Amino acid sequence: MSHSLLVFPDDTAKPLLDALAAATQSLNIRMFLFTDPSLVEAVKAAHQRGVRVRVMLNPQRRDGSAENEETRRILADAGVEVRDSSPKFALTHQKSMVIDGATGYVESLNWETRDLTRTRDYAVLTTHRVEVTEMIRCFDADWNQQPFKPDPASRLIWCPNNGRSRIAGFIDSAKHTLWLQNERYQDTVIIERLVQAIERGVKVHIMARPPHVLSKGKLIEGVGGLRIMRDVGAKVHQLKHLTLHGKMILADEARAVIGSINLSPGSFDERRELAIETDAHHVVQRLKEVTRLDWDNSEPLDLSDEGVLKDLQKRHLGHAAKKKLALDVKHHRKKG
Repeated sequence: MSHSLLVFPDDTAKPLLDALAAATQSLNIRMFLFTDPSLVEAVKAAHQRGVRVRVMLNPQRRDGSAENEETRRILADAGVEVRDSSPKFALTHQKSMVIDGATGYVESLNWETRDLTRTRDYAVLTTHRVEVTEMIRCFDADWNQQPFKPDPASRLIWCPNNGRSRIAGFIDSAKHTLWLQNERYQDTVIIERLVQAIERGVKVHIMARPPHVLSKGKLIEGVGGLRIMRDVGAKVHQLKHLTLHGKMILADEARAVIGSINLSPGSFDERRELAIETDAHHVVQRLKEVTRLDWDNSEPLDLSDEGVLKDLQKRHLGHAAKKKLALDVKHHRKKG
């Protein structure tokens, strides 16, 4: 299978810019956030030299902010075909590109400067015909607001079509180790599968973001999920020098899933998301190196009552969170 890997910020924006500059026939781009000026200009330049460019943008975040409006205006003024993503989904969180109908990019990163320079993120490139064809087919279906059904022979993972079942099955297949990097661990089915993995002897290493980055309405699931996994033996860390944004699972140092999917009910059930499973040796080898480096540059996430409340004070949520999470720091509880 023809897969390769980009790691951000290590690889910089150059591979993406070079790929856009090399396009000769078509570009299908789908983004949750698209604001980086250099990438906007590269897409305009492709259109101006005769490449058929279609760009599908998420119209707004859950809070109503519409960060893609300026990019939409710039591209539309240049004559690029731009559409909002399908209203069938609460959000289109997918980040992807297909170049000349031959190479697909399945990404965790948004096309914004921060994700190119300051966050841990990934992209898998595929030239496998089944996968590239399916990416185009889904793009066309969502572009025209028509039904889409994934190909069971494909290693692509789609939400809301088959994401939860595919990722649950991926976790179930692990025999020795699981390394996870994700912003959110909120889906009870996935948490249960990770607990089962730990109970059958799989060593689980979780990289997460601290509780204060969670929305108020997601504190119970977000904090509770991490504490449950910590309590049964998972090691839970946070990065020290980069912001975690990538969504990656590495199983048995032999196969991986990378894409846009947060491990949350909203991602699985309500959003358009895309990930890809790969066992390409060179991809897995680099992921092993990156995950070990990140683990060495991380620290345990303090999930004790005191640690959670101290962290939540960064958003002045301590008092409200204490009640919501049923925390009582006056009584001794297990620290983690």
